[in-house]
Amino acid sequence: MRALVVEDDLQTSEYIRLGLCEAGWSVETAVDGEAGLARSRREVFDVIIVDRMLPKLDGLALVSAFRAANGQTPVLFLTAMGAINDRVAGLEGGGDDYLVKPFSLAELKARVAALARRPVMGGATDSAVLRVGDLALDRLERRGRIGEREIELLPLQFKLLEFLMLNEGRVVTRAMLLERVWGFRFDPRTNIVETHISHLRGKIDTPGQSSRIVTVRGAGYMISAG
Repeated sequence: MRALVVEDDLQTSEYIRLGLCEAGWSVETAVDGEAGLARSRREVFDVIIVDRMLPKLDGLALVSAFRAANGQTPVLFLTAMGAINDRVAGLEGGGDDYLVKPFSLAELKARVAALARRPVMGGATDSAVLRVGDLALDRLERRGRIGEREIELLPLQFKLLEFLMLNEGRVVTRAMLLERVWGFRFDPRTNIVETHISHLRGKIDTPGQSSRIVTVRGAGYMISAG
């Protein structure tokens, strides 16, 4: 599971990072609102933890912009702004939970775990048919099509393509694919991901055209309409 912590106080950020890492999370950090928004749009996270008072772009504006761009990841506001009207503003502005500083690390872990278990509603994850350009994936009938041509997908290929399409335009890492597609919480030290990506490309790519699945060197893979 991956979390993004957007917090300008480095001591607090490191305290949260170490605590969540102990609980088995992979944690990325950002020190200002602009950097946090950029990472939230570029990468896939299971939970985003945001301070309200951030440099460059405050936390409420960050989350509002993230939601306006159809970002569906659960967001926990973690802030010293604890008045009732502040909590209301945070929840109405796109937050899913609100925890006031000073906070208990045990409570933070529990709230983050609860948010990660919450099903994501709305947007592409709620669609029966996913579309990226002329590529369509019917999640009910378990079939894929490119234009009018049906493509034959093995069950694992379907699952791999589904996860990539759910995260269209965002980089998904090898570790994320291993966990979400294969159920591995460790790296088996094989080329299993690369092999399946190659086979999947062979089924969905058009000869003479750029691959629909782009390798982002040093980061992972991304599918886009081009």
